[in-house]
Amino acid sequence: PEVAQKVDRLLWTAQAASFIPHCHAHDPLAAVTPVLIASDDALPAAACEVLLNLSSECPPFFERHERLLEIVPQDEEQVLAGRTRFKFYRDRGYAIRNHDLAGT
Repeated sequence: PEVAQKVDRLLWTAQAASFIPHCHAHDPLAAVTPVLIASDDALPAAACEVLLNLSSECPPFFERHERLLEIVPQDEEQVLAGRTRFKFYRDRGYAIRNHDLAGT
């Protein structure tokens, strides 16, 4: 919930010319809003093509989305959690593409 609040706040305070329409997953406007914010196991009511997972856990409903994106911070605990998720997805046959942005 704290991360969801922070993402919501950041999306509201971005530059006015780059505003991204968004709301929480269970908001009445979710079906007509391009970006939904959910926390915990809250499954968005609307169908979503892409899921951005900011949790250290595998989302229980990730397979309902065409694509899953994850950002793995560089601290050791998060790297280990990311490796665990990577193995989970790989062992189930999902196609995985890594993008190492550490050097950019």
